[in-house]
Amino acid sequence: MLLQGLVHAAAALLILAGAQKVHDPLPLVRAARSVGLRFHWQLVRAVAAAEVGVGLAALVDGARWTALLVAASYAVFTGFVVAARLRGGVLASCGCFGKADVPATRTHALVTGAVALGALTGAPGALPLTAAAVVTTAAVAVTAYLVLAVLPLVQVR
Repeated sequence: MLLQGLVHAAAALLILAGAQKVHDPLPLVRAARSVGLRFHWQLVRAVAAAEVGVGLAALVDGARWTALLVAASYAVFTGFVVAARLRGGVLASCGCFGKADVPATRTHALVTGAVALGALTGAPGALPLTAAAVVTTAAVAVTAYLVLAVLPLVQVR
């Protein structure tokens, strides 16, 4: 049940993050440029639309192949965060969670890496969205959002 919730939560976050980048691809274009990658904003928008599609497919279908696509998406995100940190790029927001300037952190890399591994093992077959799965999904999605988008903005005094 927990891994099912993890896959669904990861899918929900893909939809949210992808929709933000479809709406405004420029933060990701700038983040990519800061580490030496050149992506046209139209390519970013197309990939973001695919990200939304992967998330929707995982929520609707819940089959192993959709969990693998979710895992692959998060593995790519993790690779980008690690590359940005190693190359010393401008670690400003990629636009996944709106306009707030949320830099990529080690925690970001750890969370997205853990989500990739969880999604890789989390859907052995078709997993419908049951009431319990919806609650678990919501809890995991909110927690991941708070860790990735809100916690980096909190200043400890």
